[in-house]
Amino acid sequence: MTSMFRAICFVILLVTYVSHAGAQDLKLGFVDTARVLKEAPQAERARHKLETEFAPRDEKIVVMQKQLKALDEKQTRDVAVMSDSARRDLERDIIALRRDIKRAREEFTEDFNLRRNDELTKLQKIIFETTVNVAKEQGYDLIFSDSVIYTSKRVDITDIVLERLRLAGGITAPQQDSK
Repeated sequence: MTSMFRAICFVILLVTYVSHAGAQDLKLGFVDTARVLKEAPQAERARHKLETEFAPRDEKIVVMQKQLKALDEKQTRDVAVMSDSARRDLERDIIALRRDIKRAREEFTEDFNLRRNDELTKLQKIIFETTVNVAKEQGYDLIFSDSVIYTSKRVDITDIVLERLRLAGGITAPQQDSK
């Protein structure tokens, strides 16, 4: 089902709902989930947690790359004066180290992506629950997110959701300049 088809179906359903609602006012809201994922204190904690967890492995790969560079430089510099057996041993060491680096990078990337997805799933659940709570408390009938072309400030409740997440995270909102 294409996005355009879904959007058209949604508009038809919305029009049908509004026409059946009669004189009742429909209260709509919008949450910019990309912004919430970027600015929520829980997102920052998740990023920091991942950085802390994966920093030692990243540093190990960096050390291995430096070792490989040193071996490559030694091979370039000393190839003319090395015995055949020493040259073959060095070539084997370089090949083995390249293989180890490649394997370490692949494992690092795979493990990091799995952990990042775990953290993202937890964060999305918190954002969803917070948004639903705000919607219920403030009497919203429908909350949109993602794939919305335009929203006015009147229906954008992103700041409210972020404030709730900050309060839940024990962080106060940044001071806004008065204009």
